[in-house]
Amino acid sequence: MNPPRPNATIPLTVSESAGSPCSGGRVRVKICGITCSEDAEAAILAGADALGFNAWQGSKRHLDVAAAAPWLRDLPGFVTKVVLCVNHTLEEALRLGALPFIDVAQFHGDESDGFCAQYSADGRPHIRAVRPRSRDELDRLPLLGTRQVLLDAAVAGAYGGTGARADLELAATAVSRFPRLTLTLAGGLEPDNVAEAVRLVRPYAVDVASGVESAPGRKDPFKMRDFVQAALGAL
Repeated sequence: MNPPRPNATIPLTVSESAGSPCSGGRVRVKICGITCSEDAEAAILAGADALGFNAWQGSKRHLDVAAAAPWLRDLPGFVTKVVLCVNHTLEEALRLGALPFIDVAQFHGDESDGFCAQYSADGRPHIRAVRPRSRDELDRLPLLGTRQVLLDAAVAGAYGGTGARADLELAATAVSRFPRLTLTLAGGLEPDNVAEAVRLVRPYAVDVASGVESAPGRKDPFKMRDFVQAALGAL
């Protein structure tokens, strides 16, 4: 018998009674842009809480998630599996989110609030990625229709994975202003700077892709190990 899906027990979220995500707890780590079983297993061995699989064909970390089913379904059930969508149609997003080995969808493109509301109409969880450039743009965060929000670097014409540093001061402001949101920090993180970022921002989770790679789309097991240890040791 297959184990129950972990959505309700190990999501990238916090309880309604929780305060600031890192107060009294630890930062979670998501390693994104996984393209093969070897890298997935190495990320889990390094201590990742969640793995991200990029379904956008425009990415150098693209993975045909359905075709990868034979090894994705064999990954441990206690690790959250996230499918990253960029401007997919609603039909495509629903199909990806319904795959039995996917726990949550992350919308990282120009998806509208209405699109995301339709996606989650029957209770499907989702993460919204945003790339704020100013404090004024933070006002929208509580209005996105989900408590799970990822803060990424703002790079014109790009949808993440650029290696550009996020604005840590802006991210820290978001965490301070909206303690009820589950905020993940992404953008230019790597083993040498993640501890400082965690201490400054105090996010619920950190997300890394290019910062732990040996080549685009391939992860370095030692960089992943160092990243996780640095993140966990920051608080």
